[in-house]
Amino acid sequence: MSIKVEFITKKYGEQFALDNVSFEAAQGEIVGFLGPNGAGKSTMMKILTCYIPPSAGKAVVNGFDVMESPIEVKRSVGYLPEHNPLYLDMYVKEYLEFIGGLHKIPDKKKRVAQMVEMTGLEVEQHKKIGALSKGYRQRVGLAQALIHDPKVLILDEPTTGLDPNQLEEIRKLIKNIGREKTVMLSTHIMQEVELLCDRVIIINKGKIVTDEETQVLQQGDENRIVVVVEFDKEPAREALLSITGVLEAAQQKERTWQIVSGTDIDLRPSLFKFAVEQGLTVLEMQREEMKLEDVFKKLTKK
Repeated sequence: MSIKVEFITKKYGEQFALDNVSFEAAQGEIVGFLGPNGAGKSTMMKILTCYIPPSAGKAVVNGFDVMESPIEVKRSVGYLPEHNPLYLDMYVKEYLEFIGGLHKIPDKKKRVAQMVEMTGLEVEQHKKIGALSKGYRQRVGLAQALIHDPKVLILDEPTTGLDPNQLEEIRKLIKNIGREKTVMLSTHIMQEVELLCDRVIIINKGKIVTDEETQVLQQGDENRIVVVVEFDKEPAREALLSITGVLEAAQQKERTWQIVSGTDIDLRPSLFKFAVEQGLTVLEMQREEMKLEDVFKKLTKK
C-alpha cells in the first residue's frame, strides 16, 4: 500500500482533530477525502506530508514511517496545500527551477519545461507569480508538487479558483496521474469527486463515517429506487401514491415527479401502465442515482 494509516489521533489540548483514524490507499487509486469544514481533512494531509506529528497512531507512506523517516516521506510525496504558498516575487520558471534544485533533479530545465507544458503554463511562464490569476497560481502549485515525479500526490482543494475550462484540463491531468500514482485529494465539489475518484472516504468530527467505492456510494440503498418522470399533464399525487410499491411522490416542478420505491422492483413499467390508465403521456423518465452530495449531507449532518 502506498498509504497506510493506523489508529491516527491528533489532539489540540482537549480537542480531537482526528480520533482513531485508519485507512489505506493503493497505487493507481484516486481517493477523495471529504468532510465538512473542521472535520480533520487538512490535519490528516499535514500528518501524511510530515508537516505536523500525530498525537498517537502510525502512518506509513511509500514504506516510510512519517515519524521515523520524514525526509524519505517528503521525497516521495507531492503536496499542494489548501493555501498554496508561493514566492510571489519570483518568475514562474525561476520558481520551478528553484524547486527542482531543492529536489536535486538532474536536467531540471528540461523537467521544468515538461511541467510547464503538462500544467498549461506556457503563456504565463515568463510572468512573476504575483501577477498571475488565482487559477494559474494553482497550476504553479500543481507543477511544484509534480516536478520530482512523486509516487504519492496529496492535493488539498486543488481546483480552487479555476474557471470551467481550467477545471476540465486539471481534472484530466489528475485523472492521468492517478493511473500510475496514488492520489489523495480533498474538495467540496461533489461533481469533481464523482468524475475523478475511485474511492471516497468521508470524515466527520475527526472520525471516518464511510470508506467506500464511489460507484457503490452513488447506488445508495439497493432497496430504494428513485425514478424521475415527466408527464404531459399534471397527475394527482394521491393517484401516484396508489401505485403498488410507491413509497414517496414529490413534485420537482410542473408535471415532473420524483417517485421513490420502498422495494427493489423497477417502477418504470408500472408508471407507464399508470400513464395509459390515466390518459397521460410520459415525456421523459429516468432512474436516478443517489447524488454524492445527498450521501455527504446524510453522513455529516449534525
